[in-house]
Amino acid sequence: MKVILPEKKTFRKREIAIYIIIMVICIISIIVAFYFQFYSTTDFKNMLGIETNIQIGDKTKEQIEIEKVEFEQIFTNKIENEENQENKRKEIDKPLIYTKVEKKESKINSYDIEVHIPYINIDNPKIDEYNHEIESFVEKTNSVLASQNRNTIYTVEYTANIYNDILSLIIRSNLKEGSSAQRVIIETFNYDLKNNKEVTLEEVLKIENLEKSKIQENIKSEIQVEQKKVEDLKNLGYNIYSRDVTSNIYNIENTKEFYLTANTLYVIYAYGNGTFTSEMDLIVI
Repeated sequence: MKVILPEKKTFRKREIAIYIIIMVICIISIIVAFYFQFYSTTDFKNMLGIETNIQIGDKTKEQIEIEKVEFEQIFTNKIENEENQENKRKEIDKPLIYTKVEKKESKINSYDIEVHIPYINIDNPKIDEYNHEIESFVEKTNSVLASQNRNTIYTVEYTANIYNDILSLIIRSNLKEGSSAQRVIIETFNYDLKNNKEVTLEEVLKIENLEKSKIQENIKSEIQVEQKKVEDLKNLGYNIYSRDVTSNIYNIENTKEFYLTANTLYVIYAYGNGTFTSEMDLIVI
């Protein structure tokens, strides 16, 4: 009896090449994912050749969207770029901004808190006003610690930066008490170290040579886009915070919350500052 063996499968060169390409892509994807997981986003961008030192006002739409996503990562609970500011310090052995109250504590069915509350280390009446305002976060922390069976989650974090002699501090607080809606509060403090005075958004635009009318148009446009999203979601039955696009709170001269770095100006409308909501609009310039 003649035994017929199955034909040995042969791979064409094209098939082999495709398999090799697929394997190489998989290996590269694993390496990139690993790198992205364990190293900073900035280093990852540099590895890909993406420009990270973009001037304020010169960002593309793609860069703006990246900045918005990365906003969550800016809260480091310390001050950056504080070199040569020793003469401004009230307490010479401490940074210009330091963490005055730091606490992490949990009590079952009562509270879960993690707070990093800053103090501005400058001897000036306006700074005293700022520190008095910041004290409200300490008072809320003490109130939460004294509560019983409220199931409260409370966090406070901050970051600060000095650029062009402007000290910029941003504080974010997240509060969830029982069945109440989550509330996100964002407060910013901007101080001209050279002239020892508070600095407004309008003044920052002048310092950075940014056209006020163009920035104003940008703000109104983004608020309108966000409100359109809200209306679409409401039509689907969702209860979402609505914006009054005609409100003068969006006028640059009335905008209080903004944070300045060497590369980015964040303009912030945190609706939780006045009501129980976590909604906010972030304009990146």
